[in-house]
Amino acid sequence: MQQSSSSTALRGRFAPTPSGTMHVGNALAALVAWLQVRSAGGTFILRIEDIDTARSKAHFIEQIVNDLKWLGLDWDEGPDIGGPYAPYVQSKRLELYQEALRILKDKDLLYPCYCSRADILSVSSAPHGLSSEGPVYPGTCRSLGPEERARRAESKQPSLRFKAPGRTMSFVDGIEGPLQMLGDAGGDFVVKRADGMFSYQLAVVVDDALMGITDVLRGADLLDSTPRQLLLYEALGKRPPRFAHIPLLVDEEGRRLAKRSRGLSLSNLRDEGIPAEQVVGWLAYASGLLDKPERVQPAELVGHFSLSRVTSRPIMMTDHMYSLLS
Repeated sequence: MQQSSSSTALRGRFAPTPSGTMHVGNALAALVAWLQVRSAGGTFILRIEDIDTARSKAHFIEQIVNDLKWLGLDWDEGPDIGGPYAPYVQSKRLELYQEALRILKDKDLLYPCYCSRADILSVSSAPHGLSSEGPVYPGTCRSLGPEERARRAESKQPSLRFKAPGRTMSFVDGIEGPLQMLGDAGGDFVVKRADGMFSYQLAVVVDDALMGITDVLRGADLLDSTPRQLLLYEALGKRPPRFAHIPLLVDEEGRRLAKRSRGLSLSNLRDEGIPAEQVVGWLAYASGLLDKPERVQPAELVGHFSLSRVTSRPIMMTDHMYSLLS
């Protein structure tokens, strides 16, 4: 598996999943990632993560592109303009993920798993059986012998799991600061599902490594994925990027907002006649980049951008915050 040519220049990306319309939470991640790259004079990449073909729809890709352009964001490489590391759509990069699996298999870091989700949930009902990413896999199939694996394979197609070592992974988050997290907090994790679909964890690591991504800025909901991804970078012999996780939008009870909460999709805001500059200003204010909400274009924020200004606290959507956006 070849890696992109090394460079000290910052390379960042926005990598949405086309399973629905973009909402202000997605727009916040896109804006801050774009500002981080543009303020450093780096290269900004748009990549479409459509590996989950059952949920991804082609028409959402077009809508994402239109929404980003409406906000005033541009990119240097992407599915619509190409670039040196094309294709920029995950469903067209499957051979690269398969090559990564071959490397992991040769290092004896994978094993077949025949457990169903129901099996895992039944074990996870015990204390400490859940992690923030879901049920902890107890390692049931890790020590199966060849004969037992062959017997189970007669009735069930296995998934492939990565042997996660039980050690602490340390990294510095660009917003949260120094962090330490267990690499096996959720147990051995799936890198290829029983239905043949490659996992997000594997695909995102392969793509970021091969595209030379130096800085990953994404939502705080993916923070717990970082230790797993660091393990994969290490196993594949690749240098990991720097990570920064921006806060999520939550309701007044602290629950993450659903995609369709109170018309917060960009298409709804645009249909209501709200100017893109107002949305950008609201995003900048909500994240701590502006002291007060005002209409502004993304380019006007570049010269004053600092990741240190981005809040690490969840952004609570009070009635007042809704009123500023409407």
